[in-house]
Amino acid sequence: MKRIQAALLVTPLLILSQISSADWVKDSVIKTEPQTIQLRHQIHQHPELGNMEFNTSKLVQKELKSYGIEVKTGYAKTGVVGILKGALPGPVMALRADMDALPVEEKTGLSFASKVKALYQGKQESVMHACGHDTHTAMLLSAAKVLAENKDKLAGTVVFVFQPAEEGAADIDNFTQGDQIGSRKMIADGAFKQNKPEVIFGIHVISGMPTGNLFYKSGAILNSADEFRIKLTGQQVHASMPWAGTDPIVTSAQVITNLQTLISRQSDLTKGMGVVSVGQISGGTVSNVIPEEVSMAGTIRTNNEAIRQNILKKLPEMVKFTALANNVKANVDISSYAPVTTNDKTLTELTAPALETAVGKSQLHLLDNNASPSEDFAYYGKLMPSLFVFLGATPADQDMAKAAPNHSSEFVVDDATLKTGVETHVRFILNYPSIAKQVQASWKAQ
Repeated sequence: MKRIQAALLVTPLLILSQISSADWVKDSVIKTEPQTIQLRHQIHQHPELGNMEFNTSKLVQKELKSYGIEVKTGYAKTGVVGILKGALPGPVMALRADMDALPVEEKTGLSFASKVKALYQGKQESVMHACGHDTHTAMLLSAAKVLAENKDKLAGTVVFVFQPAEEGAADIDNFTQGDQIGSRKMIADGAFKQNKPEVIFGIHVISGMPTGNLFYKSGAILNSADEFRIKLTGQQVHASMPWAGTDPIVTSAQVITNLQTLISRQSDLTKGMGVVSVGQISGGTVSNVIPEEVSMAGTIRTNNEAIRQNILKKLPEMVKFTALANNVKANVDISSYAPVTTNDKTLTELTAPALETAVGKSQLHLLDNNASPSEDFAYYGKLMPSLFVFLGATPADQDMAKAAPNHSSEFVVDDATLKTGVETHVRFILNYPSIAKQVQASWKAQ
């Protein structure tokens, strides 16, 4: 691991004091491990789609109340917020987990594999925790238990955020109503109104990274995500005489090709990267008729806000002018899912020693590049300094390159990694009060 010198130089005494006073953490985490695994198996076996996490929400509420934690609901349909006030004065800090599963048929062969089916966008689909949100919920519940049992050592207040629909909702149009789900809806519904945190932390399990290892970086950690829909309308005509109509098929080919120049020729790639991908296209019914309409849908991903905004501005123009050159009409709609997930630089650097305490120097890794997926955790980071880290989910003796990836029907999380996630959550909270002033001063100066 590349040592973060700034963190050690700025607050060595504060951090070392906090770490030494937290020697009880590992014992507490190990003590809760059987419960963490049991909770994870229970949630995994009974997955629920986005906005449908009713039983998972009830389980979270029941567990938090049993730990003596104040529970609040009424956020984003099934969201839950837990409030724990420590015995010592200090800042308000938030920890976040997502609860929803995916419309994927499980093929892991696990003894606790899901056999659940549910309605997704009006169709009956198999449901699976194919991205590890079952582990996120279980790890945060156990972290809440550890912190509640040791609140006499806790400085400040912890806000436990259990969020629905990070992967999208099962019951509404995610393209047109994306602001009505997930983190955006949690925020809009006032999840932070009464206990406003000044910092937030999150963990995501990742396949193909070894169990018990943490991966982090400052700045961009995950890409932004914006979706687009395009409808091209021409004039239907027999395919033997295309000059008598206007062809949306040929136009669609030109649109797809021209969209790539938004990255290769119209984005400043010294600032970061970007991808424009068309993932769906449909038009026509038979081989000898040029259709009236072609529809397309795709995604825009970047790790830089300036590149993102440039693409969002130019994409509609690119499509409309390409269509105009072919005497075809174009309609373009764009829906934003999430901005770039960005780790606050000062927070990241000053939290690194606590991460090293959790896993050891050899199992803490400073990433060179961000990951390509996206996360609506990014919206929390617009409100306050945030830190999002990856937790390895694949046993170290396995070939990482052959591990089924997140969102696969064969995606598996090693239970042995859960205790690392629990401890990391606890270390986040114990470490932050000692660095709060520096983090907030840096945040306000931005």
